[in-house]
Amino acid sequence: MNILSWAIIIFCILEITNVLALYFFPDTKKANGMGVFKAWEKSKQDPDIHNLVKYLVNWVAGTKLIFIMLLIVIVYTADEQGLLLTGAALIISISSFFWRLFPLIKTMDRNDQIDPKNYSASLGWIILVFILGFLFAICIPKIG
Repeated sequence: MNILSWAIIIFCILEITNVLALYFFPDTKKANGMGVFKAWEKSKQDPDIHNLVKYLVNWVAGTKLIFIMLLIVIVYTADEQGLLLTGAALIISISSFFWRLFPLIKTMDRNDQIDPKNYSASLGWIILVFILGFLFAICIPKIG
């Protein structure tokens, strides 16, 4: 297994922790759980709104699970070119965080809707490290 395969596997493991948090411990502030959003608790005051929010949270978890399973299949069946294309696809898809999600969570953080404070900055750095890690893993075969 090459470094890109390992990077994908590590990414899958980290994403699995998020899926487990969303499905079984949505109130947690760990593993990117919903507990960081103050609106999560507020939504519990209105059962209709909370059911919608829970539906969307479980939808996200289910979608992540689909992608994790597909990545596992790709890691074990793809040739080198397939893995490189997968790495590039991951970089593009993960980068979309900075297009829509980061501006939104940054605004919520600034408006004291996130706990802990500055969570958006931490999350932004974590996502950037994922992207740089995949870039590094893609470039390693070309360097070595």
